[in-house]
Amino acid sequence: MKNAIRYATLAATVLGSIGTAYASSIPGMRGHDHTGVTVPDMKQAVEFFTEVVGCKKAMSFGPFADDKGTFMQDLLGVDPKAVIEEITLVRCGHGSNIELFKYTAPDQKDLTPRNSDIGGFHIAFYVDDIAAAKAYLDGKGVKTRMGPLPVTEGPAAGQTILYFQAPWGLQLEAISYPNGMAYEKDAETVLWSPKNPEK
Repeated sequence: MKNAIRYATLAATVLGSIGTAYASSIPGMRGHDHTGVTVPDMKQAVEFFTEVVGCKKAMSFGPFADDKGTFMQDLLGVDPKAVIEEITLVRCGHGSNIELFKYTAPDQKDLTPRNSDIGGFHIAFYVDDIAAAKAYLDGKGVKTRMGPLPVTEGPAAGQTILYFQAPWGLQLEAISYPNGMAYEKDAETVLWSPKNPEK
């Protein structure tokens, strides 16, 4: 139960107080802090993100469980008997962080969503030279898809993309737009980019 209380304190600090009414902005919202991903093997995931992608490990903690109550269900919406064996956070260049979870749960499903599936997702990393990124990933034996593919028309013209996969199937993307994208010329809002983190 002590672990559960520690995690509740951490979650309250991270999430803050969110009211039930919808507003135009969460009060005090500053930006994207992290993306959480549940992985099948923490050692493999940390090695992939640090030794292949180039992120840096910041911290690990856990386990968290509540074998007598419903804390895990109440806080996280998971099976009451779910256990977070470990959480590891990695920092990735000038972008936001990635939080890796190693869970066990009685009702755990092993799904690898495609980008077309509802709830599917990918994590994109900005790179300076996408051809070099492709050669590097190929050299590491990482599964890549078609590309690099330059986008030449429409608002996203100027970007080049390459999708690749982590060993357990997580979808990832390398993206580059060194001269910006076409939409920026007349945009009221320009997307944040790790190539210009101060903007």
